[in-house]
Amino acid sequence: MKWSEKERIAYSVSTPPGEKKDTTVPFPSSYSPEYVETSWYQWWEKEGFFTPEINDRLPHAVNHSFSMCIPPPNVTGTLHLGHALTVAIEDALVRWRRMQGYKVLWVPGCDHAGIATQTVVERRLFRERGKRRQDLSREDFLKEVWTWKKEKGEEIYHQLRELGASLDWSRACFTMDPGFSSAVTEAFVRLCDSGLIYRSEGLVNWSCALESAISDIEVDSMQLSGRTLLPVPGYQNRVEFGTMVTFSYPIDGQDGEVAVSTTRPETMLGDVAIAVHPEDPRYQAIHGKQCRHPFSDRLLPIITDTVVDMELGTGAVKVTPAHDHTDFLLSQRHSLPRLTVIGGDGTMTPLCGQWLEGVKRFDAREQVMDALTEKMLFRGKRDHAMSLPVCSRSGDVIEPMVKKQWFVRCGEMAQRAIQAVDEGQLEIIPHFYTKTWSSWLSNISDWCISRQLWWGHQIPAYRVTLPDSTDTQEEVWVWGRSEEEARERAAGKYGVAADTITLTQDPDVLDTWFSSGLFPFAMLGWPQQTSDLRQFYPNTILETGSDLIFFWVARMVMLGTELTGQLPFKQVLLHSLVRDKHGRKMSKSLGNVIDPLDVISGISLERLQEKVKEGNLDPRESMVAMEAKDFPKGIPECGTDALRFALCSYKAQGEDISLSVSQVLSCRHFCNKMWQTVRFTLGEFLPPFLPFMDQWVCSRLYSTVLQCEQGFERYELHSVTAALHSFWLHSLCDIYLECIKPVLSQDSGVVRAVLYHCVCVSLALLSPFMPFLTEELWQRLYLLRGEGGGRSVARNHSQNEQYGWGHCHAGGSCQDEPAGSVPHEGGGCLPCNAQR
Repeated sequence: MKWSEKERIAYSVSTPPGEKKDTTVPFPSSYSPEYVETSWYQWWEKEGFFTPEINDRLPHAVNHSFSMCIPPPNVTGTLHLGHALTVAIEDALVRWRRMQGYKVLWVPGCDHAGIATQTVVERRLFRERGKRRQDLSREDFLKEVWTWKKEKGEEIYHQLRELGASLDWSRACFTMDPGFSSAVTEAFVRLCDSGLIYRSEGLVNWSCALESAISDIEVDSMQLSGRTLLPVPGYQNRVEFGTMVTFSYPIDGQDGEVAVSTTRPETMLGDVAIAVHPEDPRYQAIHGKQCRHPFSDRLLPIITDTVVDMELGTGAVKVTPAHDHTDFLLSQRHSLPRLTVIGGDGTMTPLCGQWLEGVKRFDAREQVMDALTEKMLFRGKRDHAMSLPVCSRSGDVIEPMVKKQWFVRCGEMAQRAIQAVDEGQLEIIPHFYTKTWSSWLSNISDWCISRQLWWGHQIPAYRVTLPDSTDTQEEVWVWGRSEEEARERAAGKYGVAADTITLTQDPDVLDTWFSSGLFPFAMLGWPQQTSDLRQFYPNTILETGSDLIFFWVARMVMLGTELTGQLPFKQVLLHSLVRDKHGRKMSKSLGNVIDPLDVISGISLERLQEKVKEGNLDPRESMVAMEAKDFPKGIPECGTDALRFALCSYKAQGEDISLSVSQVLSCRHFCNKMWQTVRFTLGEFLPPFLPFMDQWVCSRLYSTVLQCEQGFERYELHSVTAALHSFWLHSLCDIYLECIKPVLSQDSGVVRAVLYHCVCVSLALLSPFMPFLTEELWQRLYLLRGEGGGRSVARNHSQNEQYGWGHCHAGGSCQDEPAGSVPHEGGGCLPCNAQR
């Protein structure tokens, strides 16, 4: 879209924060987002328009409540356009319900984002002071994190305010707040007491760079078509992936060998068996035989299992239970040992022998292949398409590892979550996600909730050392809401005096998704029975991105139902992902993230380029990132209202959204059209009564009102914005205003009333999407009638007036009847007559 820089108009009247903006000053000749969006938010906030308590003062209040939480953004940085889409949708819904008279609660918050936050702070600590986390005490490091959180948390809240989000800031919630932390401890203790949390040895996703287990959602799958050299943290040279190595194991006690293929030859030091399919004719004669390991002299049994794919590789697979998810399950079925040959720091363990001990795993890969070649057991290497698991936080290649961790039993809770959807207690929108919901939860495995970090909720479990105990004894653990409670539990359980027990708290922290899974009720004060919890739980709806359906939504449903006895919400509304013009998910690592404030206020090409460079991309990726930002000359000032309207104009439930800044710019043009229309309404003499056109435009308005109501009820916001855009641009401006312009010779109160009515109702309908512009224009229109004062287009309008059921401008008595009803005999207002 062609664009020439527009004049920036500043609102120059001195207005103390929280005071109402002066709309008696002259109407600027053109629309300027900077002018329009000044001062209004502070006034809304000071007046308490965003709190549910104001509902008690509204004449149009109804006996219904509407509650929702914002998906708490990670405190690791700033919001991007994906967050802006969430805000635009959710704010439209809550503003719509407020206009209907509902008591509305929309709670803001931030997530402490354990791994992501600790990683960022560690990097800054090393960059600025040359220190690693381990150089500080845990307490001192956490002070550094809290300092960083205060900086970033305020930045995120500033962005939310700039986006016009009508959140109740008096109830803002951070997942590491004392109250929320108490809820996390309570949840852990209750789930342990009920047997749903247990400690066990299991295979987890391990990041050697972080030296921690990570959650499934923090693992990205990188698709490789063949041999690829990739950078890996801790390695100077790129590492080769996407190849399949074949080598042989000699069969013990007879001639012959079994060839196996693997993409990870370094793990062969941990092989404990060779598996073949029981029906594979190539290996029928060696079932039950053994092979000898060439480096450890260990005997490896040849086992049979139907999990083996006869068509893949040689049809025989090496079994490494301590470093492969499939092999771990095989070891459970066949009672095989698990040998850990790669340590938590990514180096080979003493089990590998002195020649490999302490060698980094991918360096060991080359040494193993060389050694196999020397023993004449190497059989070749070829390209192999594969999916490589990568840590989204560190860029490290994930290493499956056996660790003793805390796990949540998910089976029964998952079945209740499936049943809730099947029986209609929980509605997922769009409905096509219900099949995916059922499929994923039916195959869910137990959830590892331990993280080897310092930042987060330290696990409230304590290792017990009893009098006269020895190091060889099995671990003994207790849990409690405090160390004192845990000590009392241990004393009672083992029949010893409390003062003879030594307790050591688990240094690990809980998975961030565990605490965020409590958000819908912990934000309301649970486990205390607060008035907010009684009034607003369960939440009315959860609105979030479709990519979080399992990792957040499903866990909230499972934990909420288990801990409160109720579903945490009645509906789940999932929106699509925002992608760049190339169809890629917006990611800081790709450099294609756009700060919504850059679209609102505009940004130069030079500053855009600086932001891309801050992402540490190579030159080729930087060029792609700049192109993906859509405006080769920078981004012009579009304003909050245009951005929100554009985001809600996409069909959010369905295919992913390839957002174009050109679309936002088009919506800015629409804002200017609205501005000029209201200027015309306020400043022009209107023509004589044109009964046909007046009735026609009112009928179009009534049809638009119905489309808006239906679209909101179905959560199809794109149909609401389309109806409003069409009415204002085409019915009102292109047709109605053009018809009355040629005859601007006389004033007519009736026609002025029709135009005034159409504009006022349209502004009310648009206010959930364009809160700043509609407030500015509505306040000016109400000055025309000598009204306004402390009223707001989004708060103090009566429901009837907003939806076209307002005063009878023709002197009739129909102000108490809904639009569309049977008109009064002998007159009535123009909207009523038009609807007839």
